[in-house]
Amino acid sequence: MQVRDAVEADGGRLADLADVPSEVMGNVVHDRTVRVAETDDDIEGFVGFDAHRDAVHVTHLYGSQAARERLLDEPVRFAACEEMAVELLVPDDEDESVSAAKSTGFENVGPGPRFDGRPTERFRLENPTRE
Repeated sequence: MQVRDAVEADGGRLADLADVPSEVMGNVVHDRTVRVAETDDDIEGFVGFDAHRDAVHVTHLYGSQAARERLLDEPVRFAACEEMAVELLVPDDEDESVSAAKSTGFENVGPGPRFDGRPTERFRLENPTRE
């Protein structure tokens, strides 16, 4: 599985993975750091993240279980270089993201805000290290 920067042409496939309109993903590609995981030129998943004063925030995480786990390495690596923590909000029913977060070393630090009426859990990784 290879990871690369997302480009505007990826918007359609990213929109399919996130189940949102293509124009929404076009904005995400322009406004955030977005990486895609692909196998044999097929996008398996993507992660979007941005840095705030206190932490790197993962804003999007979609794809296969293996892709999610691999993609979480991207914001973790960035955070390690900047000596920041990483935060991820996961809807309660996204078992793949919960599993990926836990296997990557994130800790569940309690409930997060509701999105579209769905409860979320907040995961945080303090002091990530570079590999």
